[in-house]
Formats: sequence, C-alpha cells, structure tokens
Amino acid sequence: MKSAVETLSPTRVKLTVEVDFDELTPNLDSAYRKVAGQIRIPGFRPGKVPPRIVDQRVGRGVVLEEAVNEAIPQFYGKAVDEANVRVLSQPEIEVTHFGDGEQLAFTAEVDVRPEIELPELDGLPVTVDDVAVADEAIDGQLKNLADRFATLTTVERAVREGDFVTIDLAVTADGEPVEDGVANGLSYEVGSGNLIDGLDSALIGLSAGESAEFDAPLIGAYADKAGRASVTVKAVREKELPTLDDDFAQTASEFDTLEELRADLRARLERVARLEQGMQARDKVLEALLEKVDIPLPERVVEGEIEARGDNLEQQLAANGLTLDAYLASQGETQEQHDTHVKADVERDLRTQFILDAIAAKEELTIEEAELSEYIVRRASRLGVSPDEYAGQLVRSGTVPLAVADVLRSKALAQVLERAAIADASGRSVDLKQLEADAAAAAE
Repeated sequence: MKSAVETLSPTRVKLTVEVDFDELTPNLDSAYRKVAGQIRIPGFRPGKVPPRIVDQRVGRGVVLEEAVNEAIPQFYGKAVDEANVRVLSQPEIEVTHFGDGEQLAFTAEVDVRPEIELPELDGLPVTVDDVAVADEAIDGQLKNLADRFATLTTVERAVREGDFVTIDLAVTADGEPVEDGVANGLSYEVGSGNLIDGLDSALIGLSAGESAEFDAPLIGAYADKAGRASVTVKAVREKELPTLDDDFAQTASEFDTLEELRADLRARLERVARLEQGMQARDKVLEALLEKVDIPLPERVVEGEIEARGDNLEQQLAANGLTLDAYLASQGETQEQHDTHVKADVERDLRTQFILDAIAAKEELTIEEAELSEYIVRRASRLGVSPDEYAGQLVRSGTVPLAVADVLRSKALAQVLERAAIADASGRSVDLKQLEADAAAAAE
C-alpha cells in the first residue's frame, strides 16, 4: 500500500491511498465466504460453495464490491496511522480507480485536530476578585437563620406580603378544570412567587373568607390555552421573628453571644468566597489561554455538535410537554439569538477541549484507575445512579475514551492552575492549596 497526505486547511486533510490487487486477497477470500453463506445451491453445504460457482451464480462483480467495502476501512486506518493525523470525524471516501485484477485507488477527506502552539504556562498572569464579606451579607445570613426560628400567629386583617396564608386554589384552561389543578388547605408564603404567576397580587388585600380570580399563564399541554385561577383565603398568619441578641445566638447555635455567631458566619462566608475565587481562577486561566492561542475549528465538527445539542434540547422539551417556541419565549430569545449563543458555546467548548488536550499530550499526562473511578463516582452521583450502573453505561455506549479524555483535561487544567501566577484585585497572591483545603472543609 502507498499513501500520501495533503493538507486542505488547518483542520482538514486529504489522504490518497493506492493498494495493489494482490494485497486484496484476504478481502476477496472473506468476500467469497460471506457471499457463499448467503446463497443456497443444491449439492453444496451453506458457506461451502466454490468461488467459480459463486461467480457463475451471483457474478464476480458482487464479490469484488464486497471485498472493496471491507478493504477500504482497513487501508484507510493504516493510512491514518502512517500519516500520524488525528481525525475528528468520519471520512468522505471516493474510489478513484478499481477493476478486477487492477489497483485499488481511493481518496479520503477528513477533519483533523488543528496543530496548536501552546503559550508559556509558567507564570501565566491571572487576576481574580478580592475575598470580601460585607456586613450586609452577614445580616442576610442572620435573617435567614432567624426565619427558621420564627413563629406564626393568626391575625384578623387583610393579607400583606410576607404573611403565611392557608388557601383553596383552583385552575381552569379555556373554562375547563385542569387535571390536578385543585388544591385545598394549601399553605403559602405571600410574595414567594413559587406557585402561579398572579397569585401574590390577587392575595394581597384579601381577608379570611374572601376570594379572588386572576389570569394564570399555563405551561405544558395547556400552554396554548387561556388559564384562569380562583383563590379563597382560609386563614392569615403573621410571621414574628425572634430578637437578634445573645439569647437567640444560644438558641440557634453553639455560641454564647451574637458577636461570636456573627464571627462564625463571616468565616463561613469567607470560605465560600474563597471557593468562588478558585472557580473564578479556573475560568480566568481558560480565558487567558484561549486569548493567547489561535485555534481554527473544523466547520463540520462545529455544525455536527450544534445539531446534536439542538436535538438534545428538543428531546428534553418534548419530554416536558414544551415546544421550542415556548422555550425561546420563556428565555426572552429569538431563534436567531438562540442559534448565535449555541454556536458561540460550541466553539468555545471545542477550543477549550483542543487546548487542554494539547497540554495533556505535551506534558505526557496519564490517569490512574483510581482517578477514573473517582470520576465515575462523581458523575454517577450527579445523575442519581449507582457508580456500577454509570460505568456499565460507559462501556455499553463505547464512551469510556470520552471519560478518560475528560479526566485528562481536568488534570491538564489543574496543572495550568498550579503554574499560573494568580493574584487578587489588590495584588495579593492566591494560595490554591488553601482553596483545596477550604473545599475539603466545606465537603465535610
């Protein structure tokens, strides 16, 4: 076999392959066996029909076509290995010459990974936000804690925002009752906005025993129908918060004074802020890398990923009884804006993968079995399945190499973070080891 490679663009090559007829002998033998197994001729056992009889009955051309179809993927794979190209897509193959007893010649155009010239990773400058916890944030945490110890007292007055009410609620679509659209004795916090649009406005000003009707936008199977809801207030209760003092601190925590409780809340918020700082550092490192490297993208790969994401979104929407138009309306986007965002996301994701793969290759990173197992456990937890079940899914779908690639990319990014010069907005160096310690403490 002879092969040659021609670069068509930074992300596409053309392989030219020539195979002498003698090299196709194993494929011809295999083709005869396959065709012989598909025909029935008196006097011959299935699969034992001699080649000359096969030629007489089905024709030599059928066998040659079968042989070529089997041979091309094999010789294409050899050509890829010889040319040392890293393919990204299925090839577009064209047979340029073949005849019985003659040379097989074909071309294969395929998308390949772009060659990436990596920047200097040591000391890559990255600036993140300062870790700062405002007094208002601590006040907010105290208020949330006080809410957990609040008491509810029944009052004889009209509903106000923040009250807890007991209500009866019924919803109709085009005047017909909605399935599961009736609830009696429902407890609801006015102003929370976690039931039906328009409910809060309808409740404010009502007293126990009073009712109101309001327009209620519907979703799912009822999205194109006119929704209407009626609500009746059964009881009104007012939330009374405890006084924020030392007694409250002793009741709500292990601390003796309110100041000690505030100090603990500040420490916790600072730890969260440092974790957010670490996530920001990761994102900023990627941004810095992508800004320093020009990474051409193969158009067909981009288009294929956009199509795949579109299909996935439509499947998810259909499973929830929604249409793409309804989804876009809920996001406040036009189809054109949505397509632009998806394309930008796909292109950024691909550039990120390419540059992290290049770093992993340059640094000769490998993964241990324990690292892959940890990845499987994390992913399984997110999906709500057992690690064994998720591992089985990877094997059955043939996506174990994709999982390995994800782990290698994470290791590549971690290495870049370790070597980068990360500082906050005030010029102070950010200690990634301390961020890891904070993450471990937060997980406990």
